[in-house]
Amino acid sequence: MRWDRFFEDLEDQLDSEWEAERAALDTEAERLRVARLGLAERLAALCVGETSVTVELAGGDDLSGTLVASGPDWIALDAGAVARGATILPAAAITAIGASHADILRSARGGTVSRLRERMTFGFVLRDLVRRRVPVTLRTVSGRSLAGTIDRAASDHLDIALHDHDAPRRADMVTGHRIVPFAALVAVRLETPATVI
Repeated sequence: MRWDRFFEDLEDQLDSEWEAERAALDTEAERLRVARLGLAERLAALCVGETSVTVELAGGDDLSGTLVASGPDWIALDAGAVARGATILPAAAITAIGASHADILRSARGGTVSRLRERMTFGFVLRDLVRRRVPVTLRTVSGRSLAGTIDRAASDHLDIALHDHDAPRRADMVTGHRIVPFAALVAVRLETPATVI
């Protein structure tokens, strides 16, 4: 009878050690999974559903709204009734993203980024705006706003024809032209309700 209790204690001790080892392995596996998780995957996870976020930008500005789309180096935020259209933010201009604790935890599981979406860079999105002739307002790191229509979007910069955001892009309405490096952009606000890619 004493030996039965002795062996039961040994079995319990062995079970406890195995559980502790399994828990340690699970914890290490989770750390490795999170270590491989990229920002684009977390943003893709936040795009699923109606996730409200506050985005802190370089220069100290904050934008709040619903995260509606993301790419490898940009996100699109819909501010609802506050703005006319979506705002496209280059990832390089984002200093932090605030969301509910539940959404932050959900994003830590990661989202699926399609191969097509991986190739839709910030420049690609801007070239689509050129094709559509969508009026925009650019916000730069210096705090300036430039309203107009993007004429060209190259690999690392764009050309914008300046005009009132509610006026069409016609030669007699254009007040100037600017070349703007992508690195100088904090936000690109679409001035008409347009479908974000």
